[in-house]
Amino acid sequence: MPLTMARSGEPGTVKEIHGKEETRRFLESLGFVEGGAVTVISQMGGNLIVNVKDTRVALSRSMASRIMI
Repeated sequence: MPLTMARSGEPGTVKEIHGKEETRRFLESLGFVEGGAVTVISQMGGNLIVNVKDTRVALSRSMASRIMI
């Protein structure tokens, strides 16, 4: 399921990342790698704040929908 459907506070594991190569590399540079742990901290207006590799990252709804957990 896409990261946008995850519940706040529940940890998940990144299964795959969809999108163009450039987008995948960008998300990878932020810490979103296959097999990596990710937790949604909060959702506001469709945008997400997530915890990945002990860092909080803000993602738009469109970017978060490319990350499958």
